[in-house]
Amino acid sequence: MALKITSKIVDYAVVKPNEPAPAIAAAPVETIEEMHEKLKRPEFLEGSTYKIKTPTSEHAIYVTINDVILNHGSDHEIRRPFEIFINSKNMEHYQWISALTLIISAVFRKGGDCTFLVEELRSVFDPKGGYMKRGGRWMPSLVAEIGDVLDQHLKRIGMISDEMDEHQRAYLEQKRAEFVSLKPQSQTSADCDDSTESYPPGAQMCGKCHTQAAVLMDGCMTCLSCGDSKCG
Repeated sequence: MALKITSKIVDYAVVKPNEPAPAIAAAPVETIEEMHEKLKRPEFLEGSTYKIKTPTSEHAIYVTINDVILNHGSDHEIRRPFEIFINSKNMEHYQWISALTLIISAVFRKGGDCTFLVEELRSVFDPKGGYMKRGGRWMPSLVAEIGDVLDQHLKRIGMISDEMDEHQRAYLEQKRAEFVSLKPQSQTSADCDDSTESYPPGAQMCGKCHTQAAVLMDGCMTCLSCGDSKCG
């Protein structure tokens, strides 16, 4: 019967006829820790805080996502979100925001794929209508913007890959620079939301990313934010 060697050979011995085979010590099995609901919260967690400033409130909202590092120092080291906190001086949305943070944190600690939360949150629409962020980004609701923040964070820690490759990003940056050189943009105001950059004047709303960044490029409407093009 053939035996498959899955670990590094560190020693060997030649067995002569009529001699018992030497005992072979079993190689230690490397334990890889995955995210699960029974994982205890460490004393220290690394996190990031994101600022949300909406035109519907004079007070900003701060979203903090703390991550746990599993298999620290090994080849299998991964970073996973563990908990989320949302704070603001505006107490108008306190109840549902508190409930939302508890539910999202529970999904984080459950383990598995939590990236579905991004689309679920982005699909929430405010019955009073959304709002336009500075720079031309339209948000259907405050919940959708929390989903946008979660998308940014999951991309930072490698759980979501950026849809746009480096070549396409460089191409859009080149075209954007051409538009800016033709018609310089006005200086961004001091209280502008720095999470969204401004786009050329006259740009239309992109149907994919809801950013006012679609311009006529090489005879085709192309979004300078997400790269979506009517020409494919």
